[in-house]
Amino acid sequence: MVVVMMLAYIAAGLGLSVLILRLLSARIRKYAAGAVCRSTVRLDGKVVLITGANTGIGKETAVDLASRGARVILACRDVEKGEEAAIEIRTRVGGAQVEVRELDLADTCSIRAFAQRFLRDVDHLHILINNAGVMMCPYMKTVDGFEMQIGVNHLGHFLLTNLLIGLIKRSAPARIVVVSSLAHNFGWIRFHDLHSQGSYNSGLAYCQSKLANVLFTRELARRLRSNVTVNSVHPGTVQSKLVRHSTFMSLLFALFPMFLKTPKEGAQTSIYCAAVEELQSISGQHFSDCAPAFVAPQGRSEETARKLWDVSCELLGIEWD
Repeated sequence: MVVVMMLAYIAAGLGLSVLILRLLSARIRKYAAGAVCRSTVRLDGKVVLITGANTGIGKETAVDLASRGARVILACRDVEKGEEAAIEIRTRVGGAQVEVRELDLADTCSIRAFAQRFLRDVDHLHILINNAGVMMCPYMKTVDGFEMQIGVNHLGHFLLTNLLIGLIKRSAPARIVVVSSLAHNFGWIRFHDLHSQGSYNSGLAYCQSKLANVLFTRELARRLRSNVTVNSVHPGTVQSKLVRHSTFMSLLFALFPMFLKTPKEGAQTSIYCAAVEELQSISGQHFSDCAPAFVAPQGRSEETARKLWDVSCELLGIEWD
């Protein structure tokens, strides 16, 4: 009898909570939507490269920048889905200059082949947006043997940026935008087991990769001596397929959609960092909701940033002064 009553109280409490959330959903949605990039700056003649742009915030970023007149190149692992996204963008934006190129960030051979073709075919690159990512996937490795999340989210973009940095510098003024996450606050760079071979926690591995994004941004900004800026962004908690590997996160997203941003809302800070004129000389910073954002102490460590840079170069077999 006691157990039944307790269950009844719990059910009633949950029901009341859901009812309150429903009543307040409009206000919650308005708050959760976050800031909007209100700049009307044009990007005619600019070339933009966005990784993982066939879905989610990457696609919405592409839509916005294409509407500003930029030539937008979608770098996608699945070319067929990339072409579907390109058709949608052309439908939504009359006269959009959009093209698709194949890029698998889990394979360094694919990254090198992509860069080789890109440098052969494209004369300028004014905006690079390192947007693609994987989140909380089961333990798996990239083609080169890296843990998937650190391999795709950090090392893949590290190599891509390295291979294109010469063209970016020649195209200056230019910008690099790195999509990180609030999750970097909970990450630590486990140099003793970077690829989680000793033990694996999908959430912690994701946090590590997002911290690596922040550290890479700050170290690259420190090293750049040309008119090229690099900033990282937290897009917010966005309704997307990124959480598909986590049953718990998928359940939360299904129960509380009012707390989530749409992909268009989540794209606003990437658009802000890529386009607005007032950030032309701002570099090495972290943004959220179109404003400077807090960076965790471990994300501000110059020593960790330099060590991660050196380790990344060694793993990828590259030199980058």
